Amino acid sequence: MAYEVFDGSVSLEAGADLSANQFYAVKVTGADTVGLAGDDELMVGVLQNKPAAAGRAATVRISGLTKAVASAAIAAGAKVGVAAGGKFKTADTGSVVCGTAVNAAGADGEVFTLALGVGVGDVSA
Repeated sequence: MAYEVFDGSVSLEAGADLSANQFYAVKVTGADTVGLAGDDELMVGVLQNKPAAAGRAATVRISGLTKAVASAAIAAGAKVGVAAGGKFKTADTGSVVCGTAVNAAGADGEVFTLALGVGVGDVSA
């Protein structure tokens, strides 16, 4: 079986101190600038580093697999959306789906693997 791995990340500018938000969802907040995404907001990707001030380089994973921080328990295979404060949750009705959980998260703050863009769509009633 053949595999290909690439780094689907971009470098943007942090709009604020994001040093405590590695592996959180970020959204575009201005030209080439990102900040934390909020509950059910559309994200641009997942923050990979810890920029300590506005204007610092923010490495953002926009495709592929990434570590992600859960806001609550998430089952492997679940469709995933953005929760308040940029953490991730199991997508519910009306959620913007950003990917699929590759493995489970047991509780708030636990890191899991997220496949970005896999199973993207909305969650119907």
